[in-house]
Amino acid sequence: MSLAAIKNIECGDCPIRHRAVCSRCDTDELQELDAIKYYRTYEAGQPITWSGDRMDFVGSVVTGIATLTQTMEDGRTQMVGLLLPSDFVGRPGRDNAAYNVVATSTVVMCCFRRKPFEELMSRTPHIAHRLLEMTLDELDAAREWMLVLGRKTAREKIASLLSILARRDASLQASKADGAIVFDLPLTREAMADYLGLTLETVSRQMSALKRDGVIQLEGKRRVTVPEMERLIAEAGDDSDGACLS
Repeated sequence: MSLAAIKNIECGDCPIRHRAVCSRCDTDELQELDAIKYYRTYEAGQPITWSGDRMDFVGSVVTGIATLTQTMEDGRTQMVGLLLPSDFVGRPGRDNAAYNVVATSTVVMCCFRRKPFEELMSRTPHIAHRLLEMTLDELDAAREWMLVLGRKTAREKIASLLSILARRDASLQASKADGAIVFDLPLTREAMADYLGLTLETVSRQMSALKRDGVIQLEGKRRVTVPEMERLIAEAGDDSDGACLS
């Protein structure tokens, strides 16, 4: 969806409305948010913010995907997270960015000027409560990802990442996860290797193995079809609710 098309969509019809920070807002609250919002687009490879930079805005990813990275003093960089549609960027009450945020595909963001957003939060419980929920979900995801990186096999790591992306796509499309799910992989093989702590060769080999075994279907390098979500989840070493199997 283009920036021009998104600008013409009412808040109630926004594709991330049911998942974003504004998901519980009533009509009056949406009108207040609308008064302080603006849209920005970032091309693939373009930084949204650098660690330590002053952030005068917060906002939600509407379309596209971005990476969260942290750079050490010697220049080494580690990818520490992904920002998918509906994910929140920035922290109210914090002046500076904690991570590098870089678009890996064309990203459209719904931005809010930070100070007015903080003032609105103080008098709008719906926004504050939803942001707390999203923050706790992010904490749970970070803890789960520690397990993925530390204990899972290469095949399980690939399956875990694909299941996360497939579930999010199904959620945004409001479709059930018990049928075939088709989505475009938003990461290159190189980015997947970096994120998962694997080599490029291992990523390519495991993707091919999952395809050969019928767990996924691939069309080109990016289009992925998951015929049976439960099977992909099992390959990830998770149960049907996404929790790790013991």
